Formats: sequence, C-alpha cells, structure tokens
Amino acid sequence: MKILFLLFSLILLSVQGAAGERGRGEGGATTCWRQRGFCSYRSCPHGTRVIGSCSPGLSCCKG
Repeated sequence: MKILFLLFSLILLSVQGAAGERGRGEGGATTCWRQRGFCSYRSCPHGTRVIGSCSPGLSCCKG
C-alpha cells in the first residue's frame, strides 16, 4: 500500500511539471489570454489589432 502513495505522488508531480511547459516563451495562447486578447487564424478581424503571436499561423488580437 505504501508504494501506491509514492506512485501517486510521482504521477502528480510529473503532471504538474508538464502543465507548466505549455505557453512558455515569448508568445503563446496563455500569454495572449493574459493580455485579454484572443487567437485568430492568420490575421485579426476588422476592428481589432495584432498584439502578438499565439503560434505559427495564429495571431494574438485585441479589440
């Protein structure tokens, strides 16, 4: 039974570490959403402006 608690804690730590990898770096959807923006394919809709990049091919837009 003790090994199950150890195994569970190791799985929990690995999942927590993997969750932190997403959205790191200069751009990313997480960074865009924190700036109150949204991701749009290629270009931003009329009335919005580009404030960054979510990923290759996706622009971060803000109205």
